[in-house]
Order: sequence, then C-alpha cells, then structure tokens
Amino acid sequence: MNYAVLDLETTGHGASDEMIQVGLVLLDEQMSVIRTYSTFVKPTIPIPPFITQLTGIDEAMVKDAPELEEVLLELIPLLDDAVLVAHNVSFDAGFLNAALDRSGYMPFDGRRLDTIDLLRILYPTLTTYQLGAVTELFGIEHDQHHRADSDALATAELFAECYRKLEGLPLLTLQRLASLLGDEIDDLGWFIGSVAQRKESITSIDLDAYHYFRQFAMKAGDWTDEEHPRSDEDNQSVADWTFPQFLAHIKAEISAIIPGYEEREPQNMMFQEVIDALDEERHLLIEAGTGTGKSLGYLIPALYYGVQHNKKIVVSTHTINLQEQLRARDLPLLAAVMPYPFRAAVFKGRGNYLCLRKFEGKVNMRDFVSPAEDRITASQMVVWLSESQHGDQEELNFGNRGSDFWGTVASDADSCLNRSCPWFKRCYYHRAKQEANMADVVITNHSMLFTDIRADHRLLPGYEHLILDEAHHLEEVAGKHLGTQVSYYSVQHPVMRLSKDARNGQLIQLKSRLANENIEQTQKWREEIDEVVPVFGDLRDEWDRLFDMLYSMMVPGGGGFGAGGARSAALDSGGSESGQYVLRLRGGKLPAAWSDAQLVEEAINGYLSRIVRPLEKVFTAIKDELDDPGITALVTDLSGTIKDLGRARDDLRQFMKADKSDTVYWLEANSNSRAKSVQLYSVPADVSNQLRTYFFDVKKSVVMTSATLSVQKSFQYACEQLGLSADERDGRLKTVQLPSPFNYREQALVIIPRNFPVLKGASGDPLFNEMLVKSLTETAIETNGRMLVLFTSYRMLKQVYEPLKEALTVNGIQVLGQGIDSSNRSKLTRRFTQQDASVLLGTSSFWEGVDIPGDALTTLAIVRLPFQPPNHPLVEAKSEMLQEQNQNPFMKLSIPQAVIRFKQGFGRLVRTGNDRGIVLIYDTRVIDTYYGKYFLYSLPGPKIETMHQDQIVPRIREWLSKGEEGMEEVTS
Repeated sequence: MNYAVLDLETTGHGASDEMIQVGLVLLDEQMSVIRTYSTFVKPTIPIPPFITQLTGIDEAMVKDAPELEEVLLELIPLLDDAVLVAHNVSFDAGFLNAALDRSGYMPFDGRRLDTIDLLRILYPTLTTYQLGAVTELFGIEHDQHHRADSDALATAELFAECYRKLEGLPLLTLQRLASLLGDEIDDLGWFIGSVAQRKESITSIDLDAYHYFRQFAMKAGDWTDEEHPRSDEDNQSVADWTFPQFLAHIKAEISAIIPGYEEREPQNMMFQEVIDALDEERHLLIEAGTGTGKSLGYLIPALYYGVQHNKKIVVSTHTINLQEQLRARDLPLLAAVMPYPFRAAVFKGRGNYLCLRKFEGKVNMRDFVSPAEDRITASQMVVWLSESQHGDQEELNFGNRGSDFWGTVASDADSCLNRSCPWFKRCYYHRAKQEANMADVVITNHSMLFTDIRADHRLLPGYEHLILDEAHHLEEVAGKHLGTQVSYYSVQHPVMRLSKDARNGQLIQLKSRLANENIEQTQKWREEIDEVVPVFGDLRDEWDRLFDMLYSMMVPGGGGFGAGGARSAALDSGGSESGQYVLRLRGGKLPAAWSDAQLVEEAINGYLSRIVRPLEKVFTAIKDELDDPGITALVTDLSGTIKDLGRARDDLRQFMKADKSDTVYWLEANSNSRAKSVQLYSVPADVSNQLRTYFFDVKKSVVMTSATLSVQKSFQYACEQLGLSADERDGRLKTVQLPSPFNYREQALVIIPRNFPVLKGASGDPLFNEMLVKSLTETAIETNGRMLVLFTSYRMLKQVYEPLKEALTVNGIQVLGQGIDSSNRSKLTRRFTQQDASVLLGTSSFWEGVDIPGDALTTLAIVRLPFQPPNHPLVEAKSEMLQEQNQNPFMKLSIPQAVIRFKQGFGRLVRTGNDRGIVLIYDTRVIDTYYGKYFLYSLPGPKIETMHQDQIVPRIREWLSKGEEGMEEVTS
C-alpha cells in the first residue's frame, strides 16, 4: 500500500474556487519516495491578489498550464489504492472531490490521514501545527511556503517523521491510541493499529525506558523514591565557599559555556544587593530594567544563601510563562555551573496538574462530551504520559475544546483520595509538592502565594525568605485572590457534571453502579438521589432568571440607573457601543431591582442547600459502607463537585448582601454573551494591610524586583500599594534603581508628532484615526513593517485595522490584529516574527511580557497613554479613599499606574544590546500637559524629539541609516 501526500493551491476556500497548483508525493510503506508529481492548473476564474501575495502564483504562471481535466487524468491513477495524506486533509480531499465531481469522475473514497491530527497526538507539546513553523522546528527543508510542490514534499517528510515517532512509542501506548481513536477520526485508529500490530511481532521490546502501571506507559516513576540532592560530603564543601568566590566560579563557568558572555555591571550590583538583603534579613525593592539579567541576579544569591544556611527560598513570578522560562532556561544553566548540587522545584496551583485517577476513569469509560475532539485530546495525553515528568498542563497544546476536557481531569483537593488512591505514588501534584518540600529554591507564582494563605499555609512548604519577580503585579493579584468571583458557570458547570440530562452525568453513573451492589442501603441511596435530581431543573431555571435580571440592570434603561449611586458604564470607555458593561454596587444605594434579585438568590440558596446537604450525607454513607474502589473514586469526584456548588452558594450570598464597607462590589458583562457573560466581583479596596500582615511583618526578607517599580525615580507609589513605608524607622527596607545596561541614547529614538489632534474619547474620532492610519502606513512602508502598535482600546484597534490593512497589503506588508486574526498572544507574536514584513496591532496583553528581540521589531507605536478607565469600580473606590485623605487621586493613583504601564510598553522595543529602533507616541499629552513629564522622565534616557507628522519618515530614514553606518564601523 502506498501513501499519496497531496497539497493543493487554490483561488480560495469557497465552493466556486478552483485549483491553481497540484503537488503530490507517493511514499511506500517504508516511507521512501517512489514518485513525485506537480503541475500548475489553468483556472477559469482570475487569481485574487491576496492569493498571489500568499503563494507567489500569478496569472502569467498559469496562462499556459494544463486545464483541470488534463491534470485529473494524470492524478487519478496515482491515487488508486493509496491512502490520501494531507496537512488538513478535509480541505484537500474536499477540494479534490469537488473537482472530480465537476469533471464527471467518481469521488475519492479511500482511506485518509491528516498530518495535523497526527502532530497533535504524537507531539502534544508543540506550540503550533502550522506547516511552515513545524518544518522549521523539525529541520525539514521547505523553501517555498504555500506552493503545492514544496508543501507536498515537506508534508511527506513530516508524515515520515510521524511514522518513525509512532514506531518508537511503547506498544501499550499504541494499543491505547488505536482503541481510543477507533474509526471516529478519519482513519487514524486504523493507521496506528496497523503500526501496533507490526510492533507486536517484534520480540525484543525495551521495557526499561518506561514505567508501566494500570495499562499506561509513563515516563515518571514513583516519587516517594526521590532523595536529597547533596550528600554529607557535599554539605561539608558548601561551607568552604565565600560569596565572592562562589560568584567568580559561576561567572567563569558561564563564560566557558556561553561564547561572548560579558559581565554586566547592573547584574553585579543586583547580586550584591540581593545577598545583602538575605544576609541582613531586610526587605529590598529593586528596579532592574530589560537586559539586566535579573533572573540570575536573584537566583544565584538565593541558591548561595539558601544552601549555605539550609533555608528554603521561595521565588514567585506573576506569570506561569516566567515560571516556565526559569525552569527551561535559567535552572539548567545554573545546574551546569554550580560548584555543588542543588535542587529547585517549580510548584503551581493544583489545577495545573493532571489527576491520573480521573484521567484513567474518563478514558476507560469513554466519558466524552465532544467525541471527535475529546478522543484527540485524550490521545494527546496518552502520548504525553510517556514523555512528561511533571504532568503540568502548561506542557500541552490543546485544541478547541481541550481546556474543557482538562477541567474534568485536573487535580483538585476536594476530589483527592490521597493515600487511598491507587495512583498516589505516581501523582503529579503530590510529586510537585514533595519536590517543593525537598528543594532549596521553590519557584511558584503570585496566585499560589495567596491560595496558600487562604488554605492556612498548607500548600507551600514553610519559608522565611521570599523573592517576588514581576512585583508590580502583586497588589492586583492580592485583591483578586483575597476577594471572590462568581460567574454564570460557577453553578452551571458543576450542575452539568452532576446531572447533564436523564441519562448522563456523575449522579446517573453512581445510580447505575449502585444497582449492581448487593447491600440493603443501595435502594435507599438510589431513592435519595432520585429525590434530589428534580431540584436541578428548578435550580437551573432560577439561576438563569437571576443572571438575566443582573444583566438587564447593567444595560442602559434596564434598571441599573434607578437607584442613588448605582451606575452602569463601559469598561472600554467607549460608551455602550463597546458592548462591555460594568455596574458598581454601593451599600445603601443598590439598583431599584436589587431586592427582586435578592428574592431569586434566596430561592437559589434553598435549592442548592436541598442538593448539597442530602448528597453530602449519601456520599459519606456510601464511603463508609462500600469497599468498591471504582465507586469510592466516583463518590469522591461527586463530593468535590458538591463542594464547588456549596462554595458558589456561599460566595453568591455574600455578594448579594454587598454590605462590607471595605470591599468593592461590581458586575461585568458583554453584549455578545449577555447574561451568560455576567461576572460578580468583590475585592478589598485596599490590600496594603494584608500584604504587610502576610509578608512584610512575618518574613525575614522579601526581595521585590521588576523592570517597572519607580515613577520619576521614586518608589513612593510602589511602597504605598504594597503596604511598605519608604522611610521605615527600623531600616528594614532598601530601595534600589539599577542603571540600564543599554545605551538608550544611541539605541532608541522617541518621536512625538506635535500636530496630532488631542483625542477626547478612548475609541478615537475619524480625524485622529485617519491621521493615525496615514502615519502608521508611511512608517511601516519605510521600515518594511516590523512594527508593533499598542492600543488601550480594542474598539479603536478594530477601527484602524481595516484601513491600515488595505493601505499596506498593496505594499506586501501583512497586518495582524489581536482579537481579529487570533486572540492568542503567543500565536500572533510567532506569526509576526516569522513574516518579514508585518505590523502587529495589540491591546492590553501586549504592553508587557512580549519579547521580540533583534530585527523583527524596528518600530513601536504607542497610540494613547495607558490610563485605566476612571469609571472602573476598583479605580473609583481607590480614588474615593484618596479623596477622603485629602489627596489627589489623579496624581497619586492614575498617573503612577499609567507611567508604570507606559514603561512596560516602551520596554518592548530594546531587548538586547544590539537592538535599535523608534518609538512613536501619538498622544500629545506627553508634551502638552503638566503631567506629560512624568511619562517622559521615567524613560531610561532615549533621544526624544517632537516634529510635524510630515517630518517623521525622513527623520526615521536618517536615524536608521546612521545606525547602520555605526554598525558597519563596529564590524569592520
């Protein structure tokens, strides 16, 4: 049997579109190429310009090409008795069959395989399945992307790689995959099953490479066998090192590993400041800009101090991305250069880890909501088990519904059997917890710090020394975790898990299992469950009713404006047209319809209690009386779901009272999902006292670092937000602003077009948008794209996207818009860096955490200063508190918040010592207002110039050409 790897280029994706190029590669069963075929095809309709731009195929190239019938005559014999393989096979097979049908031929009805599905299953940790990106990752030669001949050859090599990967998998894994996939998804199950059959005939199979347990092949073994990283002899040698000796050793080792490594003075200063803070048991606020190397700046002193004094150091980041960067990049480097062994552990929130017991149950029972998609996800995870040491969802790249699937198999405290679980010794969460207990340095995230506080410190190991990276986010995360949040799905999802309908749900499964048990009480338990089930219908009706009422309060004219101080506004500052609504609730001044909503909440509370209390009793009785592990596991999962409902009930009750004076209550929703989008928030207005209580008063040393902690060289704002006094009498706090390692005067030019109109609303006006599109277009053409444009309003981004795209497409420059081309920041950034000529439009998430070094980014455009919407309830409440203290909220809150965000945005441009670029600031308030200086003076010393819009492009051309001359002088 042969495999026919097909790729088609077409005039588009519609039913009336036609082929313009065919590429085919025939492989035999050994994956050897036995024939290739490619040709252009003469279409009967014009080739659209965007297809020519994408493929490079124009009318002249197909003018003398054979017509479709002639091509099909050559193609049909090559497909005879072959398995059709393609990258997105449904497109190519569909297009092929439409062409065959139009020409009077029988459709292709043979087996078909999709290399995208194969990649998803066999390489579950890949971050992209786009053909060009994957071939680059695999080192496959692929010169002409979006050309059928080149794409077909690349796909054939990719298919051969997948085949070889399959052959190397454990037989047990192959058998699991074949069984899971069955005949549901094209012919994947058949294909993998045939590989498994061949493998069965091989007698010598390497069993040592995997751990086998309950019919799964796994990479990770028993975590209880792990030992301490250092012997007694190692511990004796640790004491021989002074910190200067230790540091000199590590620098010498790094120099030997990394060619061209150069010491950076700011990093040296950071080493000393961090070790001093740890040694002297005091707190440190240290601003370290891009390029300082702050991860090593705190990890190296932390590892020295922690190991020397046998003290555990906890390092916390805001994002899981940075946690992963430390795990993948910094810790392996340190492991290679340290003079003695150490152990570092990454510890995340429990929901990040797979519960093997739940996964086993789901796979064995085929408990799939979306059969095709869930089978792919489950198959991904079966392969992943044979490769993962950590069982951390961050390693996986899920498809469309993968995150829903994960929610049903993630670890959680309420459904954990602990030592009674058959998987306990292989449990990924307990492994991570054990590793954290044994580690010298534990790397966690800010969310986990507060989850640990709410769990009475039962999660993280005890610690007295804390290092906070991305510390400018600590106050925001504290508010979120010390408050509560309820959404429409807080009840809907647990209810769906318990009782989806008359035949599906965990309760129905339990009833079915109990029917097979031969003890007296089973009938009584089944009857008690039957009494509860009808309540779910009433609960659903009232829950929907409540959220419809809450949504109607938020929209203009819907009841949100009827009482004293309640007020509805738009989060995007664009009026109700933005479709984003927010309603703040004030005690004693609640909306007119609030009392009606409270009556509905009372009914909901009653229904939830009628579900929670009886089921808790039933589950306790079942656990006490029955000894069936399967039923025990199911009842434990049910108990966890019931606890979710109990928490939602209690949180909703507290929110509907809205009676705590130190708490801010508000509702958010959007017009797209209406009632289902409603979110209920209650957050402490000021968390500085809690931060002081939980951290600064009880920890011996807290080191806080970020690229953006100061405003106009002052740390006053950060200190106030964090509950620290900059002039603490006991001298336990030191603030340090490190110099930048970059020469911003030479590396960055800031241009402010002084003739731009002042923008009154957040969403732009026609004149401003027209001038903005014109300036961005001219600049992008001059710099060949390579531009990141930062917006503060998604609505304005959408307004600019189409005219800018229209203007730049004719110049061969691609425009990518956040929320338009993709909502995934990583995918957009990757597409931007892979395309030579691109402009990327981003909103909030692009202002920080995006790293685009080198030539991929030449221009950064900041459309507006990033002030938070003043009508957001939390901003309003903080402003009111400041006014009560006779302070100016704009100067004490709005300006510092915006300056820190602005500095983060500016930091996207220069990421290395060789980067050079331009920052365009289109908000003339930086030069026209008294507060503009706070923004400009907070920048790290770039060249700042103001000019008329018409002068921008010549100035950019002049500045960039001088930079190129300078680089030539350096390299010559």
